[in-house]
Amino acid sequence: MPTKLEQHAEQCNALGHPVRLAILRYVVQGGRQGTPAGEIQSKLDIPASTLSHHLDKLASAGLLASRREGTFIFYAPEFHTLKALTSYLWEDCCRRGENKECC
Repeated sequence: MPTKLEQHAEQCNALGHPVRLAILRYVVQGGRQGTPAGEIQSKLDIPASTLSHHLDKLASAGLLASRREGTFIFYAPEFHTLKALTSYLWEDCCRRGENKECC
């Protein structure tokens, strides 16, 4: 099982590509019900195979969940995972400096 640091590093790596970051932002805007893959593809204007690769990377990192409804695949944000990642980035904010209220 990966450590918390390793897990968050994998998530940051998944977010380290402009297309994946754009996908995640769009899916987050769609809310908990999810966004169909075809809508994501249309909005971002990328080939289906490229989109599939990026969606797989985000899902493998635990940032997105998918569900199938008939012929459609919906992608939804894993809000608890995203919150854990951002909380991790801020949890020790300014602890080494004099300014304890910077965050």
